[in-house]
Amino acid sequence: MAAVRRNPFSGLSKNTYLLGIASLFADVSTEMLYPVLPIFLTETLGAKPAILGLVEGIAQALQNIVQGLSGWLADTLQRRKPVALVGYLVSALSKPFIGLSTSWTGVLAARSMDRLGAGSRSAPRDALIAASAAEKDRGKAFGLEGIGDNLGAFLGPLITILLVASFHVTLRTIFLLAVIPGLIAAGMVFLVRETPVAVRSKAKLDAHVRHFPRDYWKYVFVILLFSLGNSSNTFLILRTKDLGTPLTTTILIYAFFNLVAALASFPAGYLSDKFGRKGVLLVGFLVFAIVYAAFGFATHTVLLAGLFVLYGVYQGIFRTVGKALATDFLPPELHASGIGWYTAAVGLATLVASLVAGQLWTRAGPPAAFLYGAILAGVGTLALVWLVPNRRSPARAWPRL
Repeated sequence: MAAVRRNPFSGLSKNTYLLGIASLFADVSTEMLYPVLPIFLTETLGAKPAILGLVEGIAQALQNIVQGLSGWLADTLQRRKPVALVGYLVSALSKPFIGLSTSWTGVLAARSMDRLGAGSRSAPRDALIAASAAEKDRGKAFGLEGIGDNLGAFLGPLITILLVASFHVTLRTIFLLAVIPGLIAAGMVFLVRETPVAVRSKAKLDAHVRHFPRDYWKYVFVILLFSLGNSSNTFLILRTKDLGTPLTTTILIYAFFNLVAALASFPAGYLSDKFGRKGVLLVGFLVFAIVYAAFGFATHTVLLAGLFVLYGVYQGIFRTVGKALATDFLPPELHASGIGWYTAAVGLATLVASLVAGQLWTRAGPPAAFLYGAILAGVGTLALVWLVPNRRSPARAWPRL
């Protein structure tokens, strides 16, 4: 009897699709502001460029720190949906206050609330995604969410360009309109039906880091090493703009990068379910190293655009497979806190990488900044090969008591 071919989307539940749609609209809301926030701060409010760095640095650091705390809270309460929903609402409702600000301090407060909401929702949402599919289909579940997230990042800047260029919408109005997709995202999360997690004892779970397995910490260490060279995408955009690429073209290249990341997300998750996550993630690390090494020396817009496309492949792989592999090392009742500390480590390492890259860029030039990232990616690749066990789905079954 011939084997029945399995639908690539089989094993995904209604919750998976709702959470993917939520990520789509949440990122549309966030990325609508991406092209205009620097202009709004420096031109409309008259802030100096250093203030832009201060605002984004504080907001990003707050998001990174709160990710681990929100995951711990969700696992301790064993309620992921309410924590995620509050995060979506806070992030959506804070955006209009950026546009209503009359000074950079008001922008700092509103932007910090936006990132606080984004950090609060991340880990519990990812735990809901992990619970929305069996472990053998978990890569696809994260891949579907990755499609939504990166597709939203593709559409957001395009919507802003359309509103500003074709309808002559003011910058302040863009911030007000961004609340609409943000609230739609919250509505999708509200429709999710959370299934209680079976914990190992009747006592309230102590979601302390000492309960995380050793293999999980090895994996986080490897990701930390790699991410210490993974600076902000702002440097890729700055490199493209500095070589004479028009602003509109630069934004379009960035938007297309997010489209490629969206298209790569589900295949990456599917392949990780089928062949193992470590090998797929290894490909992503190698792609990153190649892109960063080439970015420092590329001087033509077409070549930079091609590298951005290749970087989108890395982005789709890392976002999808990185989180799926993190959950493989953890029992279900620790998914939210485990993903929270994983994403916090990535975020804080990226912040350090950006500070180092900025200094290298200023003192030694762009090639030095990108070469630094490529070298750290090589170190992270070797550590991934040596330290992280090769796990294939389905991973070991965690005991249910």
